[in-house]
Amino acid sequence: MGSVASAAVPPPPHSAPPQVGAPPYGPGLAGILPPRSEGEEKKEEKVDYLNLPCPVPFEEIQREALMSLKPELFEGLRFDFTKPLNQKFSLSHSVFMGSLEVPAQASETIKVPTAHYEFGANFLDPKLMLIGRVMTDGRLNARVKCDLTDNLTLKVNAQLTQEAHYSQGMFNFDYKGSDYRAQFQIGNNAFYGANYIQSVTPNLSMGTEMFWLGHQRKSGIGFASRYNTDKMVGTLQVASTGIVALSYVQKISEKVSLASDFMYNHMSRDVTASFGYDYLLRQCRLRGKIDSNGVVSAYLEERLNMGVNFLLSAEIDHCKKNYKFGFGMTVGE
Repeated sequence: MGSVASAAVPPPPHSAPPQVGAPPYGPGLAGILPPRSEGEEKKEEKVDYLNLPCPVPFEEIQREALMSLKPELFEGLRFDFTKPLNQKFSLSHSVFMGSLEVPAQASETIKVPTAHYEFGANFLDPKLMLIGRVMTDGRLNARVKCDLTDNLTLKVNAQLTQEAHYSQGMFNFDYKGSDYRAQFQIGNNAFYGANYIQSVTPNLSMGTEMFWLGHQRKSGIGFASRYNTDKMVGTLQVASTGIVALSYVQKISEKVSLASDFMYNHMSRDVTASFGYDYLLRQCRLRGKIDSNGVVSAYLEERLNMGVNFLLSAEIDHCKKNYKFGFGMTVGE
């Protein structure tokens, strides 16, 4: 019987020897996907921390969000004209007619009609920039940017007025390293400040700042971080003054970007959030936002011709019954 049974059962098929390196659970995705070379795996994992990119300046950590959420809105009529005299020197003329908001205890905003003319002179050089503005009300604004060395830059901002204790001046010394930036500030009213930002990874940078205001005996310290890729930018800022600020910008395409921010003030218990967009067309740029207070705003820049732009600005605040509308034109680069 045993011989008959053994003859009836066919011999087991000859199995191929297992392949070296095959997974014990079967081929699965490993047998479908092409094998990855060792060079590619090492290339993805290896990060050269001694050759990180230089981060953006500390004060410009939210520049992408500010460009979309806080355009230069205005109310009334605005006309700007710039006349270049040569490759480095140019003159500018600006006329503004609108209204000035006066603080009031009531919820409604009080507006006073105003108008002024501004004359400016500009000197632009790769290593030196001089900008001056004089207004009809007696105010004088001046800006200086000078590259002392390849890594050290001096910036001066000054504003002189006829009113007492309203004139301001600030000196900034900016140092740019290979993967970090540092800044030291000196201003009137015994103001001293410093900030430092360092690249931690190719996409992440972190920094800190501190200031001292001698006349008011106030000081503060803050921390910030920024994470950016080719498609998004996210920032976080925390200060000892009670401010917590977050921003996020998502690049949908080459022409469309969406932005949002959130700000919390621990001292006043005030919370504000906003959402905005930035749309680039062939001949114009449209920016707008809406915030948690119900304020809706939009800003349009239309390019009519080479060096000629038409501006439209609008802001609506139904809660405070404050409505702003402005249009203008800029001529000259």
